[in-house]
Amino acid sequence: MASRNGQNGRNGTRVVVTGMGAITPIGNSLSDFWSSALEGKSGIGVLTQFDHSEYPIHIAGEVRGFDPEEYMDRRDARRMGRFSQFAIAATRQAVEHAELNLEKTDRNRVGVLLGNGIGGIGDTQEAVRHIDSDDWRIDPFFFPKMLPNMAAAHISLVFGAKGYSNTVITACAAGTQAIGDSMDVIRAGRADVVITGGAEAALSQVGLCGFAVIRALSSRNDEPEKASRPFDAQRDGFVAAEGAAVFILENLGHAQRRDAPILAEVAGYASTNDANHVVAPCEDGDGAKRAIELALADAHVAPSEVDYINAHGTSTKLNDVAETIAIKHVFGEDAYRVPISSTKSMVGHSFGAAGGIECLAAVQSIQTGMIHPTINYEFPDPECDLDYVPNEARRADVGVVLKNSFGFGGHNACLVFKRFDG
Repeated sequence: MASRNGQNGRNGTRVVVTGMGAITPIGNSLSDFWSSALEGKSGIGVLTQFDHSEYPIHIAGEVRGFDPEEYMDRRDARRMGRFSQFAIAATRQAVEHAELNLEKTDRNRVGVLLGNGIGGIGDTQEAVRHIDSDDWRIDPFFFPKMLPNMAAAHISLVFGAKGYSNTVITACAAGTQAIGDSMDVIRAGRADVVITGGAEAALSQVGLCGFAVIRALSSRNDEPEKASRPFDAQRDGFVAAEGAAVFILENLGHAQRRDAPILAEVAGYASTNDANHVVAPCEDGDGAKRAIELALADAHVAPSEVDYINAHGTSTKLNDVAETIAIKHVFGEDAYRVPISSTKSMVGHSFGAAGGIECLAAVQSIQTGMIHPTINYEFPDPECDLDYVPNEARRADVGVVLKNSFGFGGHNACLVFKRFDG
């Protein structure tokens, strides 16, 4: 499906971002998220959603202060999984931000393409517990709450989007890949507008234990705010999180005809697979390297033109090294020039929502001329020796951003955002 005709896309089509919405551990609006990110505020704390006293991990990046009834009525909220509630909330924000009047839009040309990694795993856990108590009558809304495609389905229902519809389920790469695939859908002429991004709410005993048993999670329980430390020599794993980010992507002509605010151009995209291991990246960063190269080529952007890289930056030993190696392979000496930062240092790793949340930072860097820091960077790692914008935000002229996402199963997705210059 992917078009490889450069920044103007297939048949001259260009794709732009006109609206964004955010539900995150550091803010439940775009403005709150961005101000917290620039302050280097951590959203990691002790888990409150369930009893974790018997488990080895007690921390996560939770969305706090979220009231679904601010975005939907109580009846609808009770029929949705938490990740779908997040998606609806972020979509309402994004539609408003984009000044998109759906009543005056051909809804047959409005698509929905969302990333999700795990679906309603907490709802699945509760259903199994209910059955184990010898009562087969589980929540009648179990399937609508649990299925990963239901966030996209609920967006279509609530907003009347009748066009292209899909869900990307490529683990940690899903949010980024959904945005890239949405760009290709618009380039291919299948939609004028796509509501896209990622949503996840997988904090549960099963989720926690599943990642803990493979030693993927940080065990820094006594210092939650310092637990996520990408590229730092003392990193010991990622911190599980939740959240959502939604974008309104439009055909440039469609956006201009309605005089929409244009925040950035989605100029390039690529997806590859390591074909190497179910959870570990290629040690030489090969799959990531190829995704970066292809995304830059798709955008007609040379490595020397990239002003900022928003990293995958998980805070795991293997991933941070592999990403650093991949960047060095592609950028050469420019790898030491370009600033790199990890949003996960503040919000943790929200799996299918991660790429979407991090794309908020990519676009906001273009909009504001500011790069958020990688917090908790205290001890340099000789294997991770690039400029990770440690601990303090930085002012910069950001015209081109590379966004990396790499997921379990060897999935790699990279995007290139550009300042829109008409």
